[in-house]
Amino acid sequence: MVKKIKDFVKKYPGFTVFFLLALCVIGVAVFAPLIATHDPYEAVLADAVQAPSAEHWFGTDKMGRDLFSRVIYGARTSLSASLTLVCIIMVVGTFLGIVAGYFGGIVDAVIMRISDMMISFPGMVLAIAVAGILGANIKNAIIALAIVSWTKYARLARSLVIKIRHRDYIAAARVTGSRTSYILYKYMLPNVLPTILITGFTDIGSMMLEIAGLSFLGFGAQSPTAEWGLMLNEGRAYMTAAPWLMVFPGLAIFITVVVFNLLGDSLRDVLDPRHE
Repeated sequence: MVKKIKDFVKKYPGFTVFFLLALCVIGVAVFAPLIATHDPYEAVLADAVQAPSAEHWFGTDKMGRDLFSRVIYGARTSLSASLTLVCIIMVVGTFLGIVAGYFGGIVDAVIMRISDMMISFPGMVLAIAVAGILGANIKNAIIALAIVSWTKYARLARSLVIKIRHRDYIAAARVTGSRTSYILYKYMLPNVLPTILITGFTDIGSMMLEIAGLSFLGFGAQSPTAEWGLMLNEGRAYMTAAPWLMVFPGLAIFITVVVFNLLGDSLRDVLDPRHE
């Protein structure tokens, strides 16, 4: 077992490094109560907008809350929201894409026309409109982004299914009486899954940026929630007087997005040997 792990690490060093870094980011979110030095929601107005110091490593915000603790707890909100969103659009988009590609005809036409309609609108503008209608909070931001983001997975899954739906082993499965649900699960999904997973891991970073963008504009997380996009918005008014209010949340977003983007890229080497 140890030898297999060593061989895997030697074969895929990039994936190993970024996987460990991703685990570190997730670990920060999971163990936030142990890492944070203060209560992220405790406001001490007398300590408002203090520069980084030994007491407050990242300084304090306009309410006197410890910024380091809020950035650490912000990993929970931002990462959980991003992972939830990616899971939703992966499941919904992949299911609709497989169904459209396998059945074709009117089913394919309806799903793809809906997809075309969603793509015809600028994604963020449509997400802002949906979030504005539903109400400004993190759950509605996830719903709004899910509505506009599933189309990529549907089109990707559909194109992969169309390539194999006329293969001999699919025809043999139909002739032997295999149920449609069995064919979709046994043959279609495994052919689609590697590419979908690679896309999903790569999208974690971009979805985090989308959620942070909605929160920054006031359509996502609301105060006093510790969320990186909201923290950027709150620090915007103090950009010149207290730049640390934007630097540290922005740096947290940057590091997390880069780690998950590179993890998704290196995952391609593991799941698709032809890429090498």
